[in-house]
Amino acid sequence: MPLQIYNTLTRSKETFVSQEQGKAKVYVCGPTVYGYVHIGNARPMIFFDVVRSYLENQGYDVNYVVNFTDVDDKLIRKSEEMGLTVPEVASMFIDAYNEDLNGLGISRATANPRVTDNMDVIIEFISELERKGFAYENGGDVFYRTNKFEDYGKLSGQNIEELQFGIRIDVDERKENPEDFVLWKGAKPGEIHWNSPWGEGRPGWHIECSAMSRHLLGDTIDIHGGGQDLKFPHHECEVAQSEAVTGKSLANYWMHNGYINIDGEKMSKSLGNGILVKDLRSRYKREALRYFMLSTHYRNPLNFSDDTMDQAERSVERISNAVNNLRYRLQEGEGASNGGDQVNVTPEWNEKLQHIKATFHAKMQDDFNTPDAITAIFEWVSEVNGLLQRTDVSHSDLEAAEKLFAEMNGVLRIAAEAETELLDHDIEALIQERVDARKAKNWARADEIRDQLDAEGILLEDTPQGMRWRRK
Repeated sequence: MPLQIYNTLTRSKETFVSQEQGKAKVYVCGPTVYGYVHIGNARPMIFFDVVRSYLENQGYDVNYVVNFTDVDDKLIRKSEEMGLTVPEVASMFIDAYNEDLNGLGISRATANPRVTDNMDVIIEFISELERKGFAYENGGDVFYRTNKFEDYGKLSGQNIEELQFGIRIDVDERKENPEDFVLWKGAKPGEIHWNSPWGEGRPGWHIECSAMSRHLLGDTIDIHGGGQDLKFPHHECEVAQSEAVTGKSLANYWMHNGYINIDGEKMSKSLGNGILVKDLRSRYKREALRYFMLSTHYRNPLNFSDDTMDQAERSVERISNAVNNLRYRLQEGEGASNGGDQVNVTPEWNEKLQHIKATFHAKMQDDFNTPDAITAIFEWVSEVNGLLQRTDVSHSDLEAAEKLFAEMNGVLRIAAEAETELLDHDIEALIQERVDARKAKNWARADEIRDQLDAEGILLEDTPQGMRWRRK
């Protein structure tokens, strides 16, 4: 089954065909770096990281670009509040964003272009729009002439008449039409600015992605992604700008993830219910956060609560226990190793693994259906738990199981790759001392060690393969 993607532009699932065989160009709108990343930002960060991982799993060389908006009104206000320059504020929160990336197990993008590093590219793009009659200057600002672009509104499904009717705020009298949007903003006294053909100023928000995506990925992107909130006006304006300049489609596939609610309510500043990723990382394991984000289809709303996170942690623990028990059995060195070669895997076991693998990929190829892909992983957990109850298991069967899990988890990353902290020799020594104390009927010392291990968050487990331990 070929990969199917729901395309926001056509409002239907389509077979993914990249422009260049074996290569995929993906652009995802990144953060405006004036503050710490919140949970709403984390959803596209994690989901599109999975999109990238799965494309790579399918053999694509992915050029994955995520931009940083490092100058705008919010950054200027934040710089004034903090007594720092705009670049200093941006650098501080870009560093914090990268810490959150690491904390969520997200790979770095191929490129993270910054607006301030691409000013010449942006100014030239606006100049092209002006030369083609799609932009006009008035009072030091440059505006986009929306009524000249016939397809304005095609991505979000709105039309010019609806947009005009919906405008309730005071309209800038310098605009030819109320729905025209700014491409270049003249600088106010004391503001950060750059020289341009229209005077000192800085870019509007929408133009940056059009200019930088074209600069890095060409006229047409394979996949353009972002949160549902960006569909209008940001992505709609990108389409109008880019296609006016190039005469080509900006993106062949548009993908938008749904909103996150907090305890059943939409996250908003007015409600004060936003949650920062850095705070979530101090409360939950990265695998649980990733599991939570991927347990609902990306186009559907996602509800965050303590209960849903508790469920995510329990689910991740169940997966991790199966993986660790399997690895423990492998470390015992049962049977001869042959790299999990299918030729030597038990036919019945191979059939089960191939069924799970086929299910996993069928779900991922159906518009990145991660909830059902996770169900395939739980089928793997059940089968492996049953396998480990047996005493006559071949090393090849164990290795084949681990190999399949590594492939699936390499895409979703909802279980730790390896729990190397469990190899701590001091803890191993304490466990052995406790075993010896129990044999000697020194119950006081055994209880003392148990309490010490408990205080360090170590949980002892009796398994068919012997005593094991893990961190709570």
